[in-house]
Amino acid sequence: MALLSSLPVSVKKYIAITANYWAFTLTDGALRMLVLLYFYQLGYSPFALATLFILYEVFGVVTNLVGGWLGARIGLNKTMLIGIVIQVLALLMLALPSEYLSVAYVMFAQALSGIAKDLNKMSAKSSIKLLVTKVNKEEAQSKLFTWVALLTGSKNTLKGVGFFLGGLLLTTFDFQVAVLLMAMSLAFVALCTYPMLRGEIGKTRYKAKFSQLFSKNASLNSLSAARLFLFAGRDVWFVIALPVYLASQLQWQHQAVGTFLACWIIFYGIIQANAPTILSFFIGDVEKTSLQQVTLWSVLLVLVTLVLCIAVYLFPQNNEVLVIGLFIFGAAFAMNSSLHSYLIVALAREDGVSIDVGFYYMANAMGRLVGTMLSGVIYQQFGLLACMSFALLLTSLASYFIRKIANI
Repeated sequence: MALLSSLPVSVKKYIAITANYWAFTLTDGALRMLVLLYFYQLGYSPFALATLFILYEVFGVVTNLVGGWLGARIGLNKTMLIGIVIQVLALLMLALPSEYLSVAYVMFAQALSGIAKDLNKMSAKSSIKLLVTKVNKEEAQSKLFTWVALLTGSKNTLKGVGFFLGGLLLTTFDFQVAVLLMAMSLAFVALCTYPMLRGEIGKTRYKAKFSQLFSKNASLNSLSAARLFLFAGRDVWFVIALPVYLASQLQWQHQAVGTFLACWIIFYGIIQANAPTILSFFIGDVEKTSLQQVTLWSVLLVLVTLVLCIAVYLFPQNNEVLVIGLFIFGAAFAMNSSLHSYLIVALAREDGVSIDVGFYYMANAMGRLVGTMLSGVIYQQFGLLACMSFALLLTSLASYFIRKIANI
């Protein structure tokens, strides 16, 4: 405690923000796996499972757009705490007995969770630019990629742990007990970090207008479009199709499904967190990171997706081919995601950073929404190979918009 109190205020705020972000991410990943496996166990179809997450993604779109404006008005620390309170409420709503958990009720609880998740994520990632500048103004830009990659990568690693935790909780406890345990844990973290999150982080010197929510920056718009198609290209097979395919076609147990998805996300997060190191192996100095490098990685992702489609077609229902292929895809996807996250924070205005970041993550949420719906519909009608084929189309569109930035 003495060491913590001796740290600069900006560092203590960064630690508090990261702790909140990590705790929230853990419960968010666990909740998604709990809902998915629990309602699949109750006999829900792939499309019905997708509908449970519709409002989660829809409100993620709205929250990122409005949340950026709200963060600029009241401060990012306040929007982060609001997000945690809403998540605790959503978890408590799902603790009711099973007979009260209708589709509409669960959709509403998931809508609250979607609002909470994107308030939390937007607040954490917007704060990075401001806090990095305060810690070391001279080296802020060179450190930005490293800090963003670390925060993003650690988040996804913990989300993977959350997937594993969700499967474990559903195996060990009742659904209702599991969500109650998560609600209490998240509330405890919020209370512990609240004293370090006072002040007005990210509040603009001017009153942000609602009309400023939509970006007029051509580069930022193209990057946002690339983000939309990038995440739609992942979630079209990841959200519904893959876990249902593993459980129904390959006969994996719930714990095995949760463990595999957890390992995939953890691996993906490790690659994201180490993206600057990986990139330096190829270009020598991450300060020389350019749009050309981002473009090359986007093309590589398209090629990896193409190879994965061919592998799934040639070796249907082959565990080894599918698992190895998905981990290779995860590595290429993680590098693209990390580079995108760095670009948006680098391109965002310092005064009003939450508005630009909020607009960008609105596109991210829109991509997740599109991917989630396509995942349920396409898998139910045509199967996993069709989902992977759509992933190829969507990652190609993401690569197109990245190349478009270089021409602006």
